[in-house]
Amino acid sequence: MERASEFSDYVVYVDESGDHSLTSIDGNYPMFVLSFCVFHKKHYVESVVSRLQRHKFRYFGHDIVLLHERDMRKQTGAFTMLVNEELRDAFLGELTAIIERVNFVLIACAIDKNAYQALHPAPEHPYHLALRFCMERLDRFLAEKNQRHRKTHVVVEARGKKEDKDLELAFRRVCDGGNVEKRHFPFELVFASKQCNSSGLQLADLTARPIGNHVLHPNSVDRAFEVLAHKFYCSGGRAKTGKDFEGWGLKRVP
Repeated sequence: MERASEFSDYVVYVDESGDHSLTSIDGNYPMFVLSFCVFHKKHYVESVVSRLQRHKFRYFGHDIVLLHERDMRKQTGAFTMLVNEELRDAFLGELTAIIERVNFVLIACAIDKNAYQALHPAPEHPYHLALRFCMERLDRFLAEKNQRHRKTHVVVEARGKKEDKDLELAFRRVCDGGNVEKRHFPFELVFASKQCNSSGLQLADLTARPIGNHVLHPNSVDRAFEVLAHKFYCSGGRAKTGKDFEGWGLKRVP
């Protein structure tokens, strides 16, 4: 028996921006964003991984460094080199070009925690709310690709024993029918170490913050979001405007 037939042609990498606390909210960034990056496995293996590896070798001389948006923004750790403006522009420009050229489908939920809490006296856990939306849209996407009944792995970073247990319970609840269609989702959750050198997780990490910034500051120009805007799951194929993906690949709460 060919085991590959059990699995879908797609793999999903997940990351977040902001925290899910509703008791301590950052006044400068009151957002929680959950981002699903959906890759076709063949393209992921043959193009995505190799492009990122080449980028790392070019700038670091090795491929062990982890591309974390926060470290790049703060210019810490391996990214202290980015204090050099010329080098920073080249590094980020090439990385943005890689993200623009590789193919993946983006599904995300962005929650303005202040507005959400103001509307709901007993609000649902932001992570669980975002997770359910993203899983429902993932199921729709897989149905379009005739992959709905094959096992799809959803990869997330491990965060701690209790948090991982809570996440797994929420994930399983959605898979077991706690979703808008009341149907079973054949998804499997995979926890990865924070030190796992996964190209997919690193790309997911680079998508979440630009989405949050766009929702928080919709009139600002953000090259990173402009690139991502064409990757959202949407109505009618490839996204051309926000109207194509709003409520489809991008869910705003409230």
